[in-house]
Amino acid sequence: MISAARTHIGKVRSSNQDAILVCPGKYGVYGVADGMGGHQAGDVASKIAVAVVERVLKNEQPSVNLLRAAIEEANQIIYEEQLANPDYSGMGTTMTVIWEDEERILLGHVGDSRAYRVRNNAISQVSLDHSMVAEMVRRGLITEDEARVHPYRNIITRALGTSPTVNVDVKELDKAPGDMFLLCSDGLSEYVQSVQMNEILRKYSLENAADVLLNMALEGGGRDNISVILAEVEA
Repeated sequence: MISAARTHIGKVRSSNQDAILVCPGKYGVYGVADGMGGHQAGDVASKIAVAVVERVLKNEQPSVNLLRAAIEEANQIIYEEQLANPDYSGMGTTMTVIWEDEERILLGHVGDSRAYRVRNNAISQVSLDHSMVAEMVRRGLITEDEARVHPYRNIITRALGTSPTVNVDVKELDKAPGDMFLLCSDGLSEYVQSVQMNEILRKYSLENAADVLLNMALEGGGRDNISVILAEVEA
């Protein structure tokens, strides 16, 4: 895959607690982690997550079990670190990863960072948000429009590092030439809706689209860190 990636502190936060993983190659690995916790702990958690996943998966033959194991190992290391260091108490991070194989894309996911796939000019979210409002939407308690402005929209129900074990969503996706995958933290998805993402990806090259998406999130408010990775399956 060819790719473009951006991460930005945003307009309000004092530090960037997002971390991105771009590891191209025959079995390319791409990921976004959105950290949480005070005393820069979120920054520590997200960096640990991407470092562990890259170390475990780089140059390996893609497999569902190994992807899950990599994310579980990241969880364990973050959890042990926050137990050992009082400054890191309560830290955690989301983690959304895609891993390219010859005929498929593996997706590993925890939290509310997102993965989208664009195919035949149509965009679909292929990850499932682990958040309070997403669960409320799935249960029919609120609409998606209400979820976007709900006061609890940033409360996640699953993260790496907050408990000794974690339930990792892993799925296999078929791939086709021209498929594009968009990974992002909620600093992007809160301000740029999927229909807008699709329009931008149809209009611009990967590098320019990454810039336009980032600028849209900043212009929309930029109240969170913003990260985006675009990865396209080559023909």
